Amino acid sequence: MDGAPESEYVLRAVGYVESPLRSRDEAPKQGDEGSPEAWLVFEPGVARALRGLRAGMEVVVLTWLDRARRDVLEVRPRGDRERPLTGVFATRSPDRPNPVGLHRVRVVEADGLRVRDLEALDGTPVLDVKPVLERPGDR
Repeated sequence: MDGAPESEYVLRAVGYVESPLRSRDEAPKQGDEGSPEAWLVFEPGVARALRGLRAGMEVVVLTWLDRARRDVLEVRPRGDRERPLTGVFATRSPDRPNPVGLHRVRVVEADGLRVRDLEALDGTPVLDVKPVLERPGDR
């Protein structure tokens, strides 16, 4: 194989999503299209990592889309049959070889981490949380 060798990496969930969304049919395509507020529940061993998060902040939540198909390489964006087949790397489809979810959300409550605009399903593993950086001064 040319280029980098295939490798496997181990990811450990640091928490999970608590949401009223139970199935993909109930979930909007994107979080800002009507998703309910949800809670991010973290393992006790990572509780200190939440220090500094506050209500009103925008953060990026990385999830493992555990109910996604991993054999899908092309989709019709937003399930629209009129749109051409497009490679999943050019879309936000949850079905992809490594189904990492990327969600820009707003913190509603920092004590327990309640968020809005999260379309992830109940029980979805949370991999990481990172603040949104808008300006160089945010770093």
